[in-house]
Amino acid sequence: MVSHAQSAVLEQARAIASTHWGIQGEPTRLGGENLNVAFDTAVLKITVEAQADPELESAAMDALAEAQLPVAIPLPSITGELCVPVEIDARHATARMLTRMEGTPWRAQACPADALEVIGRSLANTHEALQIVSLDAARRTHAWDLAQAGQHRASVGYIECPDLRMAADWALQLHDACDLSDCPRGVLHGDFNDENVLLYEGEVSGILDFGDVLEGPMVLDLAIAVAYALQHVNHDLAQVAPLVAAYDAVRPLNADEQQVLFPMVVARLATSVCISAARRATMPDAPESLQSMDGALLALHNSRPLWGERVLCSGCRVHRRPAGDYDTLRQRRESLLCDALSLSYQDPVHMVRGRGAYLIDADGHPYLDLVNNVCHVGHCHPHVARAIADQARRLNTNTRYLHAGVLDLAARLTATMPEPLDTCIFVNSGSEANELALRMVRAATGRDAVAVVEGAYHGNTSNCIAMSPYKFDGPGGRGLADWVHVLPMPDAYRRDDLSVQAMVGASTAVLDAAGDALSACFIESLLSCGGQIPLPEGWLAGVVDHVRSKGGLYVADEVQVGFGRVGDAMWGFQLHDVVPDVVVLGKPMGNGHPIGAVVTTSAIAEAFASTGMEFFSTFGGNPVSCAAASAVLDVIEHEQLQARAAALGGHFRAGLEALMSRHACIGDVRGAGLFLGIEFVQDRSSKAPAADLASQIVNALMPSGVLLSTDGPLHNVVKIKPPLVITRDSIDMVLRLLDRAISAHA
Repeated sequence: MVSHAQSAVLEQARAIASTHWGIQGEPTRLGGENLNVAFDTAVLKITVEAQADPELESAAMDALAEAQLPVAIPLPSITGELCVPVEIDARHATARMLTRMEGTPWRAQACPADALEVIGRSLANTHEALQIVSLDAARRTHAWDLAQAGQHRASVGYIECPDLRMAADWALQLHDACDLSDCPRGVLHGDFNDENVLLYEGEVSGILDFGDVLEGPMVLDLAIAVAYALQHVNHDLAQVAPLVAAYDAVRPLNADEQQVLFPMVVARLATSVCISAARRATMPDAPESLQSMDGALLALHNSRPLWGERVLCSGCRVHRRPAGDYDTLRQRRESLLCDALSLSYQDPVHMVRGRGAYLIDADGHPYLDLVNNVCHVGHCHPHVARAIADQARRLNTNTRYLHAGVLDLAARLTATMPEPLDTCIFVNSGSEANELALRMVRAATGRDAVAVVEGAYHGNTSNCIAMSPYKFDGPGGRGLADWVHVLPMPDAYRRDDLSVQAMVGASTAVLDAAGDALSACFIESLLSCGGQIPLPEGWLAGVVDHVRSKGGLYVADEVQVGFGRVGDAMWGFQLHDVVPDVVVLGKPMGNGHPIGAVVTTSAIAEAFASTGMEFFSTFGGNPVSCAAASAVLDVIEHEQLQARAAALGGHFRAGLEALMSRHACIGDVRGAGLFLGIEFVQDRSSKAPAADLASQIVNALMPSGVLLSTDGPLHNVVKIKPPLVITRDSIDMVLRLLDRAISAHA
């Protein structure tokens, strides 16, 4: 039954057709989101969208007509116009009249393999025809632009069914991790769906609706056609492979297109589900005009992308070479590498690529990386990768030659530091930097002893292990060396019975026991392996004042938390308004390329040099490593990653605190910027650690594509330290998954 509102619109359409084209008769509303009305011999197309571009649509239709493809012909109005401004339902609109095409919509027909083949060929021919349309004119976007499917991640929360919500999260994460940059581009139809393709006597007899034409990767049109084809074959991926093969026979798909096709298909399904859910939630009275994609999305949920690629592209002429066999890799690792090198997760993951905040396994499944504070500006950031490659092509040598790269990097680093930190020495890692810092403070003070914080980790050299309670108190450790003194951990959550002054007092008592042998105190600006613990306000200043009163120095270990991660400052020590004597840098400095540094004062550097022993690191400060580190600084500045860490870290923490309000097993949420920790407890009164639960949560999220890990002396803290390019939508997805996992396991 036609509603009163629909009847009124049809009456207006009748008047427009009669007034401007002299066409009479009973109009019939056609399917789809646009206002398309059929008469006996013509179709009235009324466009009300603000982003509509009738000239672009006409250019696309002309291109298909020139290629002799079946497309409607525009009919001029009585006054000779092809586009007529009108009002419909009290809105300004544009009306066009097109010849009516013979045939019935693909949606209304059975789709055996031969029908899908003609649809695939037709789409490839359409792409070839559209290449005469101006790319500049087609550079636009809209709500259905598949390249921008991530714009709908914020609508996932509107999906009522939990399983469908998880499927949409999964699909849009696949999309987010895809790299479309090497896929051939052109002008796209934009909506090659089962309403916009007419079939007659086994051939495509009409290609309709060019309202979504835009420039982009051509594989996206193919993904849209596949997504709709799945509705006709009971969601069986294998049965739509003939469509892909037929397309490939006309326009061969390259390896990059084959790799992204399956993720783009499920992203198109998720886009429809999200838009439909958002409309139901925000416009409950609006008519439902979208074809349900729920079943196909649920059927494909958690399918391995490599499987999807192989099935869809089974009929293509060229195929990608698969990655190495998982079991073979495990066996080779066991025979070739030392058992002391551990693997993450109960079922280790075979990673083959990285992009942005994602690591991607051999099956094409992306994992949101929440634990890798090494690839600081995103895995394989193109600017950093180019800088490394460009410098490697020109020169790589050591610091015994003059080279501007190491000097430029030193100048940029010291410019971020407070005075008098003005001198750099470059090494290859944070461990080497801490080892060098130890030598420097000993040379500057003439003393050997150091103080460190309980639970600290400063590196993997022998001396660094000796001053890392995280290691020397753990399995295989040799215990406390006589030159190391351990300060009690200033854990405001577990030691809430102590004031900051009392915590400082407990530390100064240890420092006093060290006597005059103390050369320096090494302190991580936020305690990482100790359990993601921020230093209580006033604690660092109190401890450092006491160290200096005894003639010792303060070494700030920024290996894990530096370079803007804490959000409100470039360096963690700046949160406490305390200036170090030495700063140690590593991990994120080269975004995965090995480089570390010690930044200190000229006086300490001169004392180190005055010993007469030359310091030389074969690779420390080499031009390629310096190019990588300088590129990291470029990205932090140009992409405003410090401010991003502050904003997204605040959003993440607020979401975790909301989870804590719902789940009693979360005892504490803490951190700064994008350096956060969740402490799991059996109950909040005793604070008894829930290490097993923390481990279960980590392993539960891994199959959903989220990488987390546990840490802390009690192994009950889930740590969060993602690349700073993580998005708000990804954070919201993690919060949803955490909520579900905690509910299932707590």
